[in-house]
Amino acid sequence: MIDWPAHLPVLPIAVPLLTGACLLLLKDSYRYTRLAVSFVSVLAQLAIAIELLLMASGFQPSSWINHIAVYLLGDWPAPFGIVLVVDRLSAIMLTLNAILGLATLTYATARWDRAGVHFHPLFQFLLMGLNGAFLTGDLFNLFVFFEVLLAASYGLMLHGSGESRVTAGLHYIATNLFASFLLLIAMALIYGVTGTLNMADLAVQAGKLAGPDRLLFETAAAILGIAFLIKAAAWPLNFWLPNAYGSACAPVAAIFAIMTKVGIYALLRLGSLLLPTGAPAAFGGEWMFPVGLATLAFGTIGMLASQQTERMIGYCVISSSGTLLTALGMPGVTLTGPALFYLINSVLALGAFYLLVEMVERTRSFGADVLAVSLEAFDLDDPESPDRSDDVVGVALPAAMVFLGMAFIACALLVSGLPPLSGFVAKFSLLSASLQASTDGPTVGAWLLVAAVLISSLGSLIALSRAGIRLFWSAEDSITPRLRVVEAAPVAFLVLCCVGLAIWAGPVLAYLNDTALALDNPRSYIDAVLHAQPARLLAPGGAP
Repeated sequence: MIDWPAHLPVLPIAVPLLTGACLLLLKDSYRYTRLAVSFVSVLAQLAIAIELLLMASGFQPSSWINHIAVYLLGDWPAPFGIVLVVDRLSAIMLTLNAILGLATLTYATARWDRAGVHFHPLFQFLLMGLNGAFLTGDLFNLFVFFEVLLAASYGLMLHGSGESRVTAGLHYIATNLFASFLLLIAMALIYGVTGTLNMADLAVQAGKLAGPDRLLFETAAAILGIAFLIKAAAWPLNFWLPNAYGSACAPVAAIFAIMTKVGIYALLRLGSLLLPTGAPAAFGGEWMFPVGLATLAFGTIGMLASQQTERMIGYCVISSSGTLLTALGMPGVTLTGPALFYLINSVLALGAFYLLVEMVERTRSFGADVLAVSLEAFDLDDPESPDRSDDVVGVALPAAMVFLGMAFIACALLVSGLPPLSGFVAKFSLLSASLQASTDGPTVGAWLLVAAVLISSLGSLIALSRAGIRLFWSAEDSITPRLRVVEAAPVAFLVLCCVGLAIWAGPVLAYLNDTALALDNPRSYIDAVLHAQPARLLAPGGAP
């Protein structure tokens, strides 16, 4: 009999891998078969992720030690073999990835999956790479899964072709190849000094280093931190993101909303394991806090300067990364729980926003954006202007326009952090925790975080309000679009997920604060990985 619960940790990788391989064998003429296989795969990943989330939290009975599952690939113990590790943090990211993947895949079935070749296999391989990055327990396989998801993202970036996508895609590929090169250099140095790439074992070995070896390890950790900061779209190496995400087709841009968070996850995971050793400064406030502030400022300025809505959302992605880096760069773990809440909210909101904007743009006639900018520049949108006509008033709004307008307002509230949705809960809890982090009163860093987040929220509110006015209040330029259920439903689903976060904010924050406390106690993670026994030794009659 196969013990399926024991094999759950590997299924988020195995399911999309096998699905992608099967989809490559199916011809395009078998469209409905390909769709069925893709949806079964994503739904299975969501079910597995929820089951792992329940088991990691203790709500579902399991044999896991300290609610941490360690899966030994090849049945070789750590640090010699490849390990997959499931704890609260990785289970949260798996669930978030599956929810976003289900929404974007549903939206893509309207027409985008037919705009190019191999959309469905590439989509599955992207999910596989993301899941693997969240599950892996060693640096080398983190690099491997990074490359898997990046290789798939290169193909998806160019999906639908077009000169703008090719140009933006080249910048995207070049930047990520440079980051991958830094990862390889850092891992080579780390392995040469410590003799291991297993994260748990690395936390043990790093604390034993002294003299030149310690200095070399800190140098390697700094290079590793820079590579993760590039992948997290931190300033100044995030120039590629607005064009790349804005040029990609809507479902691809939406699933890309979680990709920058993989860099944040890697910084948080390694930082929680390595900072107690006192070795690397690359994962602490010395780097992350100032870089986060600079990234947040850059994203805010970019939002205010952007005239194209897709680019504006790209700068919103950068601002969210800046907020997370600034919060996680603060000392202690008080802000980690609220930061994770903000991460979940931002991924869902930005994913919905990218899907929504593609539908909203259908309401614009050719050259409407240029016209709107010209009207603003020459004050022709002034109510007192003699050239302004207000003859069109009292026009009945079709249901499609009502849905687009309400969804745009919801996304704008989520990104700006205004009540009553989960964006407000995320930013309020983040600011409240920063002011209460120190027993001696708010620190200078806390006040800088509060000021930066509030200014960024104001900037995003101004930018998105201006975009909403241009998109919805220019009746003479509007064209009522025809929306399909498979297009509107994913946006509504993601927004409703954010509504659910706001309604159950208390239990969710409590769970995330427990996750932060678990990260602050890395000994449980280290012991679970290093003491995991091979199955052959646990099975009756196994070899000694």
